[in-house]
Amino acid sequence: MNNGLIKRVLTSIIISLFTFFFIIKGGIFFIIFLIFLFIISVSEWIKLCLNSFDIIFGILFLIISFLSAFKLHDTNLGYFILVILIAISSDIGGFVFGKIFKGPKLTRISPNKTYAGSLGGYFLSLITGAIFIKISDLLTIIPFDNFSKKYFFFIVFVSTINQLGDLTVSYFKRLKNISDTGNLLPGHGGLLDRIDGLIFVIPFSYIFYLFLL
Repeated sequence: MNNGLIKRVLTSIIISLFTFFFIIKGGIFFIIFLIFLFIISVSEWIKLCLNSFDIIFGILFLIISFLSAFKLHDTNLGYFILVILIAISSDIGGFVFGKIFKGPKLTRISPNKTYAGSLGGYFLSLITGAIFIKISDLLTIIPFDNFSKKYFFFIVFVSTINQLGDLTVSYFKRLKNISDTGNLLPGHGGLLDRIDGLIFVIPFSYIFYLFLL
């Protein structure tokens, strides 16, 4: 395992521990956590943009995204955690399967993305989502009505949006001719490099939850 990969894995573990601490703690702790992430995200987005329209549109979208995160967390913690786990699994599955199987590139927007990685993202998301729902049912911690068709489509939907969000930020990085949105996170780059999918996943998942789940 090379130094870059070690840094990436260690950073991912630390980020995950901190994130789930604030998610489960909730209340003012979660609000402060969201504000902190929002400020950094806005800062990185401004540096990423080429014109004022992109800056304004992006900031408005980030406001919607972080407000949706607060609302979904406040409405149903179980679904919020499920969404986070799906997004994380989609990223990990994409990275691992892409590295192992390689194969044809998915798009020129992000040269590191492959069809194998995309399928791996779906695969690991479905496995993780099904396990989380099953464990939640067995322990009666979070009420899900078993892993059904609607959850299958929900997980595929979230993984799809996560991958599209990743590609969207990659597109803006390509326009700016940079590889990372920042250098805050060792092995990952900037915060937006880590949550690029999530900022798209959260608002769409909230809408999905309100009207279809």
